Amino acid sequence: MPHKILIIEDDPDITNLLKINLQDMGYEVTPAYEGRSGLEQATSNQYDLIILDIMLPEIDGLEICRRVRAAPDYTPILMLTCKSSELDRVLGLEMGADDYLTKPFSIMELMARVKALFRRVEALNSSHDADQQKKLKRGDIEIDPEKRTVLKKGQPVHLTAKEFDLLYHFAGHPGRVYSRSQLLDIVWGPGFESYEHTVNSHINRLRAKIERSPANPDYILTVWGVGYKFSDNLTEE
Repeated sequence: MPHKILIIEDDPDITNLLKINLQDMGYEVTPAYEGRSGLEQATSNQYDLIILDIMLPEIDGLEICRRVRAAPDYTPILMLTCKSSELDRVLGLEMGADDYLTKPFSIMELMARVKALFRRVEALNSSHDADQQKKLKRGDIEIDPEKRTVLKKGQPVHLTAKEFDLLYHFAGHPGRVYSRSQLLDIVWGPGFESYEHTVNSHINRLRAKIERSPANPDYILTVWGVGYKFSDNLTEE
């Protein structure tokens, strides 16, 4: 079955160019030309990838990204940004975009990014199927990777996709220290080397949701001058 791709882009020339090239590669493509209809498509249908422009009429791409990431099912997002819009790129990554390209972009580069995202998802699914789809309990936190749910003292904790991925990876390797660049590569994938501050902000938000006292964390600990680790003084059940 071909991969299904949703393109949310208000420039019809860019949309048609992407649609033609993606269809030539065997993908099934659905276009949306403004934010409201794009969001409706993204939240009412299942896609294997969303190519999302930031600057859209009615609802911008950052808001669409935020709402898609609030849904239970995970869909990779490739975000398109203006060349000068560094802040938008950062915000897009903060809200859970998996990759980004700046306009103007090479169609060959975009196709390579699309294939890389699909390979990354397939590799993650394979590793999960092999040995990582197990529930974890650390202290009073329970993590279910199949349902992508987290409970703290029996109460649900609502995490974004990247917050969940960070927590599950940390909890699966207690005591191991990771640098920010290592976490970027593991959770976000290659190509995000200059966005280490994104790791900091995700960990800060994660601590705010799971720690009794975020300033004095019990779970995700800072190793000064190196990075972060998950406490190895918690019981596993």
